[in-house]
Amino acid sequence: MTHPFVIPGRRVRVPSGYTAFVPDSLPPLLQWTPVLVRALSDADRLVGRLAGEGGRLPNPHLLMRPFVRREAVLSSRIEGTQATLGELLAAEAGAAVERSPADLREVGNYVTALEFGVRRLKKLPLSLRLIRELHAKLMTGVRGNQATPGEFRRSQNWIGSAGCTLMNATYVPPPPGEMTACLEQWETFLHDRSLPPLAQVALAHYQFEAIHPFLDGNGRVGRLLITLFLVERGILPTPLLYLSAFFEATRRDYYDRLLSVSIRGEWSAWVEYFLNGVARQAEDALSRAERINGLLVKWREAVSGATSKNPLTLVDMLAANPYLTIKRAAKRLGVAFTTAQRAVERLESLAIVKKISKAKRDRVYCAKSILDILEEPARLSGRFRSTGMKRSSAGRPAP
Repeated sequence: MTHPFVIPGRRVRVPSGYTAFVPDSLPPLLQWTPVLVRALSDADRLVGRLAGEGGRLPNPHLLMRPFVRREAVLSSRIEGTQATLGELLAAEAGAAVERSPADLREVGNYVTALEFGVRRLKKLPLSLRLIRELHAKLMTGVRGNQATPGEFRRSQNWIGSAGCTLMNATYVPPPPGEMTACLEQWETFLHDRSLPPLAQVALAHYQFEAIHPFLDGNGRVGRLLITLFLVERGILPTPLLYLSAFFEATRRDYYDRLLSVSIRGEWSAWVEYFLNGVARQAEDALSRAERINGLLVKWREAVSGATSKNPLTLVDMLAANPYLTIKRAAKRLGVAFTTAQRAVERLESLAIVKKISKAKRDRVYCAKSILDILEEPARLSGRFRSTGMKRSSAGRPAP
């Protein structure tokens, strides 16, 4: 028998003529079908394995750095930013890159916001205050800067195809007058401990995107929240799990599933999709971390017989960023340029790094085998595949 769907909210008619959606408070009544229970079990098991193995890695704090940057690139790419992980890492290492500084700044702001959020959680729980602080870090000095960084919107926004208006938008979130109550209810739900955490963060992510509390940057802040929730709950010892790779590779599914909750109340389909992403990304992160760590172990052994410890220190630097310049190496090692050059050339002779710039000065080296692992496309199950995506009138993806 087909069950009628229940819309998880109400549609309100605004005096100026458009209709907006005001979501009900969380949690909804989830139907824990065998499929959904299995998806939760699979995600829990794989996240637990990642937590266990990640905690045993000798250098999780080093590996976290490129993983954070990979997340920043992929989350920003969903919003139309074109910078690649290699470009971001190269720029951070001091190399010149051809990518637009504006794109690099957007991705860099995401890194700043994420690292800020992880530190801030030591003193402040996930809250509306922290959300505003994250938004300020994310949006200052980039496209959308006019959208009041760090402040919730005071006017109506909407999402839809290019050229649409409030009258024919794909989705219109709560009017400003209704939004504050929605946010307060959402904040209360964040501190609820009655649900499985992975299901809870799936619901919280949907609700945040449905409220759309900022004029710009809602998608990126919403994805930041997933990582910060996992950190706050202690689900992972080091934040190695990120879902933007999964969302970016399945954009159409991502937006369709979010919208289907608002239109038809399809909570189970959304949570199943989200949990599938958690499971796949846990496997993916574990595979990347183990392979990178395997390379580092091999390289440490290769340089262990050197009379100087400088090559060994540089190997650890490669764990955090596979790009290397002699100038940056000299600063990190606290040695003269020529001394750092000998250490880098030692790594080059062992085929650990390769010179990738043609310039005689300010030469840039790269541990290509690490970069290749980081830049591999996300591995997905057979039922999800990369698809197109709809753009909003402001150049942002539709939900």
